[in-house]
Amino acid sequence: MEFLDLPASTAARGTVRLPGSKSISNRVLLLAALAKGTTIVRALLDSDDTRVMLDALRTLGVGVVRMSDSDDYEIHGVDGAFPVKQAELFLGNAGTAFRSLTAACALSGGEYVLKGVSRMHERPIGDLVDALRLVGARIDYLGEEGFPPLHVHPATLTGDTTQVRGNVSSQFLTGLMMALPLRQRSTTIEVVGELISKPYIGITLAMLHRFGVYVAQDGWQRFGVPAQARYQSPGEIWIEGDASSASYFLAAGAIGGGPVRVEGVGRDSVQGDVRFADALAQMGARIEMGPNWIEARAPQSGRLKAVTLDCNHIPDAAMTLAVAALFADGVTTLNNIASWRVKETDRIAAMATELRKVGATVEEGADFIRITPPAKLIPHAVIDTYDDHRMAMCLSLVTLGDVPVRINDPACVNKTFPDYFKRFSGIAQ
Repeated sequence: MEFLDLPASTAARGTVRLPGSKSISNRVLLLAALAKGTTIVRALLDSDDTRVMLDALRTLGVGVVRMSDSDDYEIHGVDGAFPVKQAELFLGNAGTAFRSLTAACALSGGEYVLKGVSRMHERPIGDLVDALRLVGARIDYLGEEGFPPLHVHPATLTGDTTQVRGNVSSQFLTGLMMALPLRQRSTTIEVVGELISKPYIGITLAMLHRFGVYVAQDGWQRFGVPAQARYQSPGEIWIEGDASSASYFLAAGAIGGGPVRVEGVGRDSVQGDVRFADALAQMGARIEMGPNWIEARAPQSGRLKAVTLDCNHIPDAAMTLAVAALFADGVTTLNNIASWRVKETDRIAAMATELRKVGATVEEGADFIRITPPAKLIPHAVIDTYDDHRMAMCLSLVTLGDVPVRINDPACVNKTFPDYFKRFSGIAQ
């Protein structure tokens, strides 16, 4: 197994320009593909997840042109359903691509097979499939019921109301909202139970607006896609920096003194994970924010304080708080994180296991994790990453406690942030 040895450090300071947001990148790519007209997508994230989306769109007949050797792309929209009516798509472990393309393919009138890596086949998709079936989609499971891989057949449009559970993954609702304009019929989505990760639905609604589709909203329980909804290219769109990725560097500033500034997101961001900065502030960090930047410093006392926090609104960035808890006085409890269980790995179990390796006392439940920091971190821990990019990036912060660590399978960060460790070494001192 490949590994990376990270040296001990005691301080962090500097400025980091963030890579593009994964959540925004893959939403924009699909919407640009379905839209009328050509869209210039600027500063697209270059990662495994966006590459599988680009490859899938090409396979489905969308014109995709990379502009020179840049992160800018020209997407030639197909103005509706995908023109290729028979295809097999391999989508790796990219949940944003798999869920949204399942919905779009289900309403594109073709025969499609969607597959991924073995972990993707363990991530639930039954709620999305059930919701699509209520509006006429015909989808078969090729393996275990409720999980990928899938065989999608041409839909027989029936029913104008569908339902989806809100407490498993917000990506199901996102996929539905992005695909339903292909029906060209008014359709209502009813959310059953509490909707988790509401800020991610906020991103979806904002991106739909950029492409000319306005979804009626009754709180977070009911959404209406009008019959006249059609995607229209905005001409050009810039991808914000990734707010989830910002969390590692902001936490580094809060732990290691700082200041550490991230550029590419700020108070004008549409991403909910910018509220990670508020969580750090509750832990005592000193935060400053501009329209397109955020800066973090350690508390005046030099030591963070423990918090008890409902993390429903920042599920991905909350992982970084679990590691920051190692540097806080007291016991930190992160609640309402059941969605961690169905991500790239079971993140609650994985985080508990790895934090114990460095000396923490950890209690885990169905939807919470509770961390008591050790008096002294254990050096030379060998951190397993579970093919999960966020595990690798989060646990790199342990080194700021003046202890070296070994990161197994460091290449897993290619999913969203291929040069993460280079950027991290640039601020860790």
